[in-house]
Amino acid sequence: MNVWRVHVDADGNMDEAAQAAIADAAACLRAGGVIAFPTETVYGLGANAWDDAAARKVFQAKGRPADNPLIVHIADMDMLGMVTCPDALPEPARRAMAALWPGPLTVIVPAGPRIAATVRAGLPTVGVRLPDHPVARALIRAAGCPVAAPSANRSGRPSPTDAAAVLADLAGRIDGVVDGGPCQVGVESTVVAFTAERGVIYRPGGVTREALMAASGVPVDWHGHLLRPDAGLAAAMMQSDIEGEPPGVPRAERHAASGAPDLGPPPSPGMKYRHYAPDADVHVFVGPNGRVLAAMRAWLATLRARHPEDTVAVIAERTEGLAQAGVLAWSPPPGTPYTEALAREIYRLLRAFEAQGARHILVQGVAPDGLGAAVMNRLAKAASGRVHLV
Repeated sequence: MNVWRVHVDADGNMDEAAQAAIADAAACLRAGGVIAFPTETVYGLGANAWDDAAARKVFQAKGRPADNPLIVHIADMDMLGMVTCPDALPEPARRAMAALWPGPLTVIVPAGPRIAATVRAGLPTVGVRLPDHPVARALIRAAGCPVAAPSANRSGRPSPTDAAAVLADLAGRIDGVVDGGPCQVGVESTVVAFTAERGVIYRPGGVTREALMAASGVPVDWHGHLLRPDAGLAAAMMQSDIEGEPPGVPRAERHAASGAPDLGPPPSPGMKYRHYAPDADVHVFVGPNGRVLAAMRAWLATLRARHPEDTVAVIAERTEGLAQAGVLAWSPPPGTPYTEALAREIYRLLRAFEAQGARHILVQGVAPDGLGAAVMNRLAKAASGRVHLV
């Protein structure tokens, strides 16, 4: 398995060694290989989007359900015609692309005839995005084809934000990884579809709903499977019910989408299957800061009394009363907004605490607006719906 280490300077330039590594990795893609590479959001697991056999290798490596489509990545706007017919796109979609690309935005478009059926999961549409990462764009440009790439992890696991996390999940299962250092955004792209009159978000991500409305010039709503995060219920970002009741804290509220119909083949990743979960019990607490910290302290005390042998980790804006002996604790550096820090670090933290043997991870949630919608979506899925309103 190849590991191509690529250094990019502050201006986005690469030296000859980095350019040679990119050329080698691109040749692997053209030959039908499957390689991981960095984007600004998370590491992706890429294959030639025109090569059905290569796309099947992505699904096999990840253990990914066949009806979960892949997002196609391009290096520049000139490549958009390799994925879809740009002239046929509604004007709001074109405005959003012009304003927000390169960046963490995926737009669902009619798939062009060369996009492999496996990439589309048999659908007539495909998600496309232009990543804001010099290594990703250089690799795609050198490959000369659009690159289909989900996150480079085993399905259901936390997404990888560095090459080490990719190797932990996929070593021996893929052809290589381009190591371009840690990712900066930390949560996946926003996925949206547009008509001439409106947009619909299928997955919240690194571009906010507010930014989409400003860029596209049309109203943008949440798809029904998400419910509405601006209704004030962070738990509404999750489809599954809370499992069990929290010991020693107020009764958990259930705000999952009850009785929701089967979505059928999802047009976007992140809609239908378990995602982002470490091998630990994750619980998320939402409410006023004081009440959240009190609830987390009560839960922590009960866990330590009932399971003294278990390692517990906590993630909170402040860890007063939580950072106890034998407890793994994280809070952002002083002056760093909690939501932004959590978006960037959550997958790394879940993996790190799992590696340190944590059996229980308690997380302070965030307000589900702006970037917080994406953070709460990922937290609720990592917690299998165990989101407690206090």
